[in-house]
Amino acid sequence: MSLDVSPKLLAEAESGDIREEDFVDTVRTSLPYAYDLIASLTTELKDGKAEFTDNQTPPPSEQERGQLLRALASDAIRGSLERHFGVELAFQNCHRVAAFHPGARSGETYRRFTSRRSQILNQSPEFRDC
Repeated sequence: MSLDVSPKLLAEAESGDIREEDFVDTVRTSLPYAYDLIASLTTELKDGKAEFTDNQTPPPSEQERGQLLRALASDAIRGSLERHFGVELAFQNCHRVAAFHPGARSGETYRRFTSRRSQILNQSPEFRDC
């Protein structure tokens, strides 16, 4: 299971839509490593002048790696985190997540980061089973 959903939030979802803030809070408490990593990248991006910030350090355990994979593999989670933090996210390998400024998807740097070529160049044997 990806998220630890409270009975209250589940009841709200069963009767209609839920507030994005409540969803993001559930993500924050359920996937703390992923949430904190994206929060950190966002802070670094907004404090600097770079076009993007990225994480190149592998997670400390498979549990944290799983959190990151679940967060970025879900359109709902990823989209909510992007809106919450005001960034656009990109993902390579099993831990290299990057935060870009809003609107970056139409730019050359984002396209280069998410290209097939870049994906191939960022592979190594230790990423095979991650």
